[in-house]
Amino acid sequence: KWNDAKIAAANPGVNLPNEDIVVVHRADGSGTTDIFTSYLTAANSKWAGQIKSGTTVNWPVGIGANGNAGVAGELKNNPYSIGYVELAYANQNKLPVADVKNKAGKFITPSNAGVTAAANAFAPTASADLRLKIVNADGEAAYPIAGMTWVLVCPKQTDQAKAVALTRLLWWGLHEGQAYNEGLDYAKVPDTFIAKEEQFIQQITVNGQPAFPGK
Repeated sequence: KWNDAKIAAANPGVNLPNEDIVVVHRADGSGTTDIFTSYLTAANSKWAGQIKSGTTVNWPVGIGANGNAGVAGELKNNPYSIGYVELAYANQNKLPVADVKNKAGKFITPSNAGVTAAANAFAPTASADLRLKIVNADGEAAYPIAGMTWVLVCPKQTDQAKAVALTRLLWWGLHEGQAYNEGLDYAKVPDTFIAKEEQFIQQITVNGQPAFPGK
């Protein structure tokens, strides 16, 4: 119920309805689902032991829908429902969002700055290949349901022109391109990751030679 004692305790003074919570989730395989269920796994031991995380999981309850648009449609059609979509989709479609209590005990509104703060918190312990999840991050400013986006690149190129264009595009995206992230509703890569990612670009070769020399 929406007026469950635990929800009421986190929302003092709010007149919560005595209605069932209708859960809406993705029915298709989704990176968004992986991020959301990874957070639930990190934050709740019962969830971690039974349902776990992944691009698809065996949801115990709820309505399944395909894509962000499908989830949003079900939310609009079902009173008292709650679901999850990508932040950019929520912002661009003006969907109401919930503040989420982070690991530090602070209720955080989802934002690009909160995602950057989450990534920054994991920088000191990030693996060398930067394969990491940034859910349930430490820090008062960190939004707890966040994820990285990766670019997968073959490190040994054979086409000179393509290798030059590719490495320069990657370098631009890591530097000048960051200025466009906020307008596209994506978080900036924190400075703590930039140097490591520059090294990856510099390791790309074309026919045995550096594809991005001079940097």
